[in-house]
Amino acid sequence: MDKMYNRLRNLDAYPKINEDFYSRTLSGGVITLVSSIFIALLFLSEFRLYLHTVTDSKLVVDTSRGGKLRINFDVTFPSVPCTLLSVDAMDISGERHMDIRHDIFKKRIDSHGNVIETRQDGIGAPTIEKPLQKHGGRLEHNETYCGSCFGAETSDEECCNSCEEVREAYRKRGWGMTNTDLIDQCKREGFVQKVKEEEGEGCNIHGSLEVNKVAGNFHFAPGKSFHQTNMHLLDLLALQSESCNISHKINKLSFGDSIPGIVNPLDGVEWVQIRPNGVYQYFLKVVPTIYTNIKGHTIQSNQFSVTEHYKSSEEDQYRSLPGIFFFYDLSPIKVTFTEEHASFLHFLTHICAIVGGVFTVAGIVDSFIYHGQKAIRKKMEIGKLG
Repeated sequence: MDKMYNRLRNLDAYPKINEDFYSRTLSGGVITLVSSIFIALLFLSEFRLYLHTVTDSKLVVDTSRGGKLRINFDVTFPSVPCTLLSVDAMDISGERHMDIRHDIFKKRIDSHGNVIETRQDGIGAPTIEKPLQKHGGRLEHNETYCGSCFGAETSDEECCNSCEEVREAYRKRGWGMTNTDLIDQCKREGFVQKVKEEEGEGCNIHGSLEVNKVAGNFHFAPGKSFHQTNMHLLDLLALQSESCNISHKINKLSFGDSIPGIVNPLDGVEWVQIRPNGVYQYFLKVVPTIYTNIKGHTIQSNQFSVTEHYKSSEEDQYRSLPGIFFFYDLSPIKVTFTEEHASFLHFLTHICAIVGGVFTVAGIVDSFIYHGQKAIRKKMEIGKLG
């Protein structure tokens, strides 16, 4: 047994020195104090990093198919009235949504940006008594109202009871409605008067769209869109002046839910039109993104990059429609962000490295100072004897 104990003693890498042989110095005390403070500061820094989460990012191929893409927007037009402003969306699959109103809200604003009125999109319904019936007579008390679509109806039973319904029927036919004075519903609702009342006003439009998860575009334009001979047109109602000012500020634009720590590149972007008429185009590359926080909650959303281009009517030989267009395409690469804590062993390794490294360097510095002082004293003693 004694032999075993002796062998274990021989393995001791930390041999002890009798305290009688210790030599304590002032420089050694200062170095010990400084190194202890340094170790404490590094320990606190490392401990704080250990308590905080780290985000690991990966790039993978997006293998998902189909699905929907939600677009959230909040855009302000200082010079386009709310009554004339419309939102359209279309994609490469051929699906088109014209003059979208669901989940769209508009705020009338004055020239100083103050809100005049907030309303959901739409211009209302007839309010004047005895509107014109489809058969040509005026509505009597014992009759049900059925307004004329002015040649745009698709069946004998179809009725257009408001100016918006007439405009919608015209859109489906691919016709543009240029003179609202001839439309009884629009005259009764005061549509022209409403547009003229809003002259000089602006509009803040916000809401969300749900589109197919394929490449496409959505745009804001002054008028109601319709298609004719495979061309995308706008009925401007002959109410707009020759110059259409599409200056705008994008307060918010996102594809899906917000991701912590990610700022969308178009949030807060403002553009002021200098030349009359034209089209402003944004080309977006949408990157699918999955974010998982430390609690395991997952957010499936998207990031995007953007380039932009303005095309004035003078440069545009194809006479593009005035408005702002957002053309988006989907990236085949998906980004995943995962929040996680550093492991305790990783933390422990760093603490050991800090303590051992600082004490080793401090020992080297102390030894250098001690032997240096000793050599200087020895030379001084020799000099005195000499």
